[in-house]
Amino acid sequence: MYSRTEKAKIRKDFWTTFGQYMKPVPNAEGFRTNWQNYKTGVKDIYFRMKAEREFASIGIEITHTDLELQQLYFEQFEAFQTLLESEVAEKWEWRMHLSNESNKTISRIEKVLQGVNVMEESDWPDIISFLKPRIIALDAFWSNMKPAFEAF
Repeated sequence: MYSRTEKAKIRKDFWTTFGQYMKPVPNAEGFRTNWQNYKTGVKDIYFRMKAEREFASIGIEITHTDLELQQLYFEQFEAFQTLLESEVAEKWEWRMHLSNESNKTISRIEKVLQGVNVMEESDWPDIISFLKPRIIALDAFWSNMKPAFEAF
């Protein structure tokens, strides 16, 4: 078992390693970006990457507190589903109005990799290999589609 401090350090070390690995990769517009804390530039829309004990995931989270607006954002993403899934080269899971860890209603579009553990450094290459191409593809998608969401 790991202590809370040990878990926090291992997670921090993982994200530091991921950041160093991604540092030389420019975004879709050719600029440096902080990949692990990707800023979409649109309020209530986040690109989230997680590395946990049983899985790693990457996704789009829509957190608007007005559920009708949250649904509108989600439906806007659905209109671009073919473009998104073409960019990421796979199908993702689409879920509207679910409860997150904080018991808040969010909508999420995500891809999950099961069977990896961020606490095991030997799994880090698999987690990084899972996250890297997907965050780059999300960035490329967002570079083209962001204006459609800024109007809200």
